[in-house]
This record gives sequence, structure tokens and C-alpha cells, in this order.
Amino acid sequence: MAEQSGRAASVTRFDATVESLAGRRIARLPAEVSAQLPSRGQVAIEGRVDGRDFVAVIEPDGLRGHWVDIERLGATPHAATTEADVTTASRAVTIEFAPAESWPEPEVPADFRSALDQAPTASATWSDITSMARWEWVRWITSTRSPATRDRRIEVGISKLDRGSRRPCCFDLSSCTDPDLSRSGKLLPPS
Repeated sequence: MAEQSGRAASVTRFDATVESLAGRRIARLPAEVSAQLPSRGQVAIEGRVDGRDFVAVIEPDGLRGHWVDIERLGATPHAATTEADVTTASRAVTIEFAPAESWPEPEVPADFRSALDQAPTASATWSDITSMARWEWVRWITSTRSPATRDRRIEVGISKLDRGSRRPCCFDLSSCTDPDLSRSGKLLPPS
């Protein structure tokens, strides 16, 4: 159950069940926690999990909620000793977080980075936009499983950045989630 921490009104603490989804360990945020976030799309957060500080971006689930990649937080689910433990039984983590004041830099996919490196004007725009906007570009490019669509998005993205566009488009950020873990913009149900 989510609860407000006594340290600061904006810090939220909750226990989450870790589940394995497409070979990754994730935790879904409780509905009441997601409802308090400033966006239905990606949200930068900072906090602690398993005694480790982190800054991360949590993802939309396409159902007005959010999820977080536990491994990216550097967490080890309680009592999990092997990968088999995580995939065969649910484990819990305690997460304490608040919206971050600034966004971390996204990991730019190699194909998009290569295209940016070959387009000086687009690269200059890329360098001038915010980290949050760069996350939106990366998400837009990577939110498809189709290699042809991805290639086209990179081409269109470079063209837009060349023209000075600071955002990729008006796509629905709340249903633009990781394609390896979702179908039709909605996070897969627990397996």
C-alpha cells in the first residue's frame, strides 16, 4: 500500500511485487501512486530502493498507470538468489521516490546516434533540447518492433531536428511504452 513518507510530502513509499516480463524484472506502481504523478507518460524520479539511491525514468503502462525496470534501479528483489527465483516466484521491493528535479540523459540507440552524428544541424538541435525532450525522441523511435518503421522514424526524426523541431510529434505519451513489454500500447498482463 502506498503511503506518504514523513520526510517530505512529495516523497512516496510503497512495496511492489517484482515480476518477470519478457525476461526483465519490473514492478508496477500502485494505481494511487501513478495517479499522483505529474504525467500519464514517462516521469523522471529519484529515490531509494534496497538502500540504493537512484535517478530513473518510469514508464507508462498504457492503462493510466506506470511501471519501473527494477534492474535499472540497481535493486535486488528481497530473497531472490537466482534468476530462476525471480521468474518462478514473486518478490517484493520497497521503493521510495519523488519526481526528479531534472531528467537523466537517455541512452541513445546506436542507429539513431549514428544518424545524428551524420547530420550536424540535427545534432545541434539535439544538443539544445532538454533531456526530457530527448527521452521523447528516443521513446518515439524505439516504440515499434518493425525495423522498417524504426528506420523511417529515424529518417523523419533527423529531418524534423534539421528543421528545428524540439519534439517528435504529438503522439500519445501515456500509451507509448516499451514494445518488448507491450501490445497495442498497453503493458502485458502479469505472466
